[in-house]
Amino acid sequence: MAADSQASGPVLQLLASALQLWVRQQCQAVQSLDIQLEGSALGLLRGRLQGVRLQATQVVYQGLQLERAELRSGAIAVQLGHLWRGQPLELDQAFTVRGLVGFTASGLSQSLGRPEWLPLAESLGEQLLEGQRVTAFRTEAAHLVLSAAAADGGRPVECRTTIGADGGTIAIRRLDGAAVVHLPMDPAIRIERASLEGELIVLEGEALVSP
Repeated sequence: MAADSQASGPVLQLLASALQLWVRQQCQAVQSLDIQLEGSALGLLRGRLQGVRLQATQVVYQGLQLERAELRSGAIAVQLGHLWRGQPLELDQAFTVRGLVGFTASGLSQSLGRPEWLPLAESLGEQLLEGQRVTAFRTEAAHLVLSAAAADGGRPVECRTTIGADGGTIAIRRLDGAAVVHLPMDPAIRIERASLEGELIVLEGEALVSP
């Protein structure tokens, strides 16, 4: 956690600590978290922070396991009164965030096994895996491989796919062209790029964060 050369002093250090706590409270787990503030103490005293840069690893957010996240916010309106009184940080206005998140195939497999994500696993299976619920993912060269347990206990059912961004969401396409699935997306999130980078599934885009 650090402040840049323009954003130094006890006021911004206090806010950086409060923001770090706020981010951790929004997540179910965070292994490492680095926050850098952009702005000046004078701007903050006027209720405005120019932006925040965030880097985190091993994050669980709304049941999704993220290997890493690299985000930068737009301007944030802040009120220091609560902090001076020793109370938690409160953000009253929505703000934009741009950046990327990366998933491993194993982390994605565990995520879709959670109750809140089972409907998505079932939907993917219906459209891409002969009606069998997706139970595992793996990366293979430039492909994302989806797997489901065979009904008769035999070899798992699999299909190879490519991923990309399309219309603000994620498109998963079978290599044989038999089907393409556009994942349902929160209206506040717009995906601009989706790709495989080594063993990571990387999504890049913009989101509106509403406190």
